[in-house]
Amino acid sequence: MPHRLLRLPTILTSLLILVACSSSPDIYTRSKDGPPASWGDVSKIPDAVPKKEPRSKSGNPSSYVVFGKRYYVMKSARGYKERGIASWYGSKFHGKRTSSGEPYDMHGMTAAHKTLPLPTYVKVTNLKNGRQVIVKVNDRGPFHDNRIIDLSHTAAIKLGIKGTGTGLVEVEAIDPDNWDSNTRTAQSAPVPVADAPSETITKVPVPEINGIFLQLGAFVSSLNAYALKNRANNALGSTLASVSSTLNGSQKFYRVRIGPLDNVEQADSLTERLTRKGFNTPSVVID
Repeated sequence: MPHRLLRLPTILTSLLILVACSSSPDIYTRSKDGPPASWGDVSKIPDAVPKKEPRSKSGNPSSYVVFGKRYYVMKSARGYKERGIASWYGSKFHGKRTSSGEPYDMHGMTAAHKTLPLPTYVKVTNLKNGRQVIVKVNDRGPFHDNRIIDLSHTAAIKLGIKGTGTGLVEVEAIDPDNWDSNTRTAQSAPVPVADAPSETITKVPVPEINGIFLQLGAFVSSLNAYALKNRANNALGSTLASVSSTLNGSQKFYRVRIGPLDNVEQADSLTERLTRKGFNTPSVVID
């Protein structure tokens, strides 16, 4: 399901354009959003074509606050690559103004992101089925814990996540100056789209992943890591949290994680329980 949240009234004009604009005060509630009444062969809708564009006049402050949390807009999208959970948004926002000022088109190939510069073109890969699309990020969101990108309805269908509402994805920024649509990926191949059988989309080999993890923190000190692990397990009444070590260059870190988890719903439930008990919102990690 889409994961838009309640729009907060603000004073500064710059904050009013961070998320899709509407005269309706409940524009960011999840209720009553959904797919269009009908849609055709979405595979005939082409991916966004990366091109060099100036930053939009709206939606690009140095930082902004939504629901008490401050987000810092990246100075550049160059080198951005992240794995996480994608959601989608649909008919409730169709035709409404996005953060960049463009109208939202649920039939287009666009997306919302909390911190990438607007606009940015990104390649989104479904880590479960290998489907891959290119979308234009022209909006802010999703303002929901554990989500890294909000896709248009059409992009969600092409990736194969519309039915489940969410999906495990990898998001990678595209540099338009070095983009060649003929070589978008060295191992891409066309495959049938179940929702649109007459055409094809790009599919790449599915990377091996262990699953979804909630990372509560990473420490140089193992004592701090084990203290947090014990506190989390006591709060949850379980032994779900554990400590593992990793190297970042020559520096050893001790990570406190919960997982691998069975699904997104479990990650959301545990995140809610932890935050209610005073823990900082954990980071979702797809390994």
